[in-house]
Amino acid sequence: MTLESGLFDVPSGKIPVIVTHLEMRAEAPLKDLALPHGVTFRQVTPTLDWYRDVFARVGSHDWMWYERLKLDDQALSAILDDPAVHFFTLSVSGVDEALLELDFRQSGECELAYFGMTRTLIGTGAGRNLMNEAITHAWDADITRFHVHTCTSDSPQALAFYIRSGFTPYKRQVEIDDDPRLSGVLPRSAAPSIPII
Repeated sequence: MTLESGLFDVPSGKIPVIVTHLEMRAEAPLKDLALPHGVTFRQVTPTLDWYRDVFARVGSHDWMWYERLKLDDQALSAILDDPAVHFFTLSVSGVDEALLELDFRQSGECELAYFGMTRTLIGTGAGRNLMNEAITHAWDADITRFHVHTCTSDSPQALAFYIRSGFTPYKRQVEIDDDPRLSGVLPRSAAPSIPII
């Protein structure tokens, strides 16, 4: 299918994003950086409440993370309880401030399904350490491909960070979805850099 160049109207109540898909076909070298003082890394067996709280604090205020917030308890529990999906966090003074979700449900592959931190950790260098953990845990499994996607409603630093971490972009898509702030999935104050139309 050939698309013409130009501007295209987006219906009111919808949000368009450009999605970039990236992959890593061999384990990338790690960038040696210790965790900041007082920050600890751990694997989590998530509950619904824990997951929704961390997911919202990491991605639903400044950015437009909402897909998992649309899931009911049964659908979300199916992911959280799946032994092929692994969850990790970074904690500061006993409060979990990051989400790392690795999805091994596709044989021979790992998807970096979610990766992010709250404002408490942004800019501290903790993200580099968390990515080291992601790469290590992914490639400790029997995989040939580690992949991730990001979009223009996520942190503007995300794409460059993934590339610096060893991922290579291979595909771009345009996605149009209902604006989750109009349906109540996210508060209207979420993602203030993206206007509601």
